[in-house]
Amino acid sequence: MAFRSTMCCRLILGRHAGLEAPTVRIVQLSSRGKVWRVPRFYSGATQEENKVELLSLGDSNTSPYTHVAENTSKEQELAIPRSRRRILKDVLPFSAFLTDSFGRRHNYLRISLTEKCNLRCQYCMPEEGVKLTPRAQLLSTEEVLTLARLFVQEGVDKIRLTGGEPLIRPDVLHIIGEMRKLEGLKTIAVTTNGMNLARLLPGLKEAGVDLLNISLDSLVPAKFEFIVRRKGFHKVMEGIEKAIEMGYNPVKVNCVVMRGLNEDELLDFVALTEKKPLEVRFIEYMPFDGNKWNFKKMVSYQEMLDRIRQQWPDLESVPGGYADTAKTFKVPGFQGHIGFITSMSDNFCSSCNRLRITADGSLKVCLFGNSEVSLRDCLRSGASDEELLEIIGAAVGRKKKQHAGMFSISQMKNRPMILIGG
Repeated sequence: MAFRSTMCCRLILGRHAGLEAPTVRIVQLSSRGKVWRVPRFYSGATQEENKVELLSLGDSNTSPYTHVAENTSKEQELAIPRSRRRILKDVLPFSAFLTDSFGRRHNYLRISLTEKCNLRCQYCMPEEGVKLTPRAQLLSTEEVLTLARLFVQEGVDKIRLTGGEPLIRPDVLHIIGEMRKLEGLKTIAVTTNGMNLARLLPGLKEAGVDLLNISLDSLVPAKFEFIVRRKGFHKVMEGIEKAIEMGYNPVKVNCVVMRGLNEDELLDFVALTEKKPLEVRFIEYMPFDGNKWNFKKMVSYQEMLDRIRQQWPDLESVPGGYADTAKTFKVPGFQGHIGFITSMSDNFCSSCNRLRITADGSLKVCLFGNSEVSLRDCLRSGASDEELLEIIGAAVGRKKKQHAGMFSISQMKNRPMILIGG
């Protein structure tokens, strides 16, 4: 039985009966000695976090709103317009709904298109497989595009499509083509295992895919098959070569490094970047349900870096963006780069700008957190955009400062990686 949208919001946000308006968080914006106090709308679910936070407005000299000097004792509050959207667009430099209580702005959304995959990678899927969500409970094409539109309107400018394996979804090209039409969306990326990539690349390029990340955990065919529990090494290599031919630069290659399996191939992977525009990204082994994570299997960023520098002592660090997940390096004279995803040994939570939507429509604000909010249920109950934004804003507002650490994460109940979206 479908719930009314208002009931859905109350169930998820935990409103009290009779509460007519969401809690208002006053956001203090400062610029050049001036302060604007702007209401920020959140539900009672985030009342513990409803504190004044400082967000920079840059060098703006003017504002359509009244301002006061920072040292003025009597604070002047803004009149609250009826439209929250107007507040967000006219005053805030970024959507309040996508800004957490630590000032992190989430402009990067990862959407899982399917839970299905044609590989069975050891670090991603339990050996016995996973129980798939019934098709009717997965996001439809229309629902995926509705959520994408809403997030882009609020400031998301990069969407990554993941899975499972996103390229096995029959309507993936249609979804990408429709997303390409969204005003404000700058980048569409796809993370794939590469099995179907060579065949679909022309269509992906035409539909508007800007960036490709391809999983490859070994350069030895037999070892590749052992790690992913399927054949297909040559298909993946063909996809990588085809992506280079079609002008993708860099082509990012994701390699999960596991002690006793593939850490002996680090130098071989680095050598791939000598004559190809690749960015090989070495990923620390992370704990998820069913992947038998063990600290002894994890090869830390520092250990990998030390081993590579023994071969290439002149390895150079490459400056990156504030929210980059990878620490990037380059061997002088090599065409490509290498990177390290250091989620376990040196987390980058303080600059996290990412949100995730699972294939069954749950919003995860942290990859390693087990807190979720079902956007699917609210969509299907008829929730308006404003109600959805309140739900999203409440979830983002509850995002913690950082994850719990690898040992605690390994003991927490969370989804297998394949059911989250890589």
